[in-house]
Amino acid sequence: QVQFVESGGGSVQSGGSLRLSCTASGFIADYFVMGWLRQAPGKEREGVACISSADGSTYFGDTVKERFTIFRDNTKNMVTLHLDSLKPEDTAVYYCAAGDLREFQWTNKVPYFYGMDHLGKGTLVTVSS
Repeated sequence: QVQFVESGGGSVQSGGSLRLSCTASGFIADYFVMGWLRQAPGKEREGVACISSADGSTYFGDTVKERFTIFRDNTKNMVTLHLDSLKPEDTAVYYCAAGDLREFQWTNKVPYFYGMDHLGKGTLVTVSS
């Protein structure tokens, strides 16, 4: 069973920045994607950013691309998400997530990512105007 240790999050004003980090263990797939999903109150869960363990390819949800950046450390099964130019609409619970690379699909429509079936407990990000 995949287990996650998430850190970061918190509250920030519009235009500010935050960092989220996540370390995972218990994978059974040789190659996987790992990153973050989010869910705002009353909205569908959506993909934020993820990165492939195979070649470092990155994928982003349309609403965050060019504002968020994701990094990986494969030796530690760790990913870090840099959230910059934050907006109030970025307020949500952010979940570290992972999935088998063979099952992963990206789309330019919500929920943006398919196949990231393993989720952490989540951390709250609040952006005030």
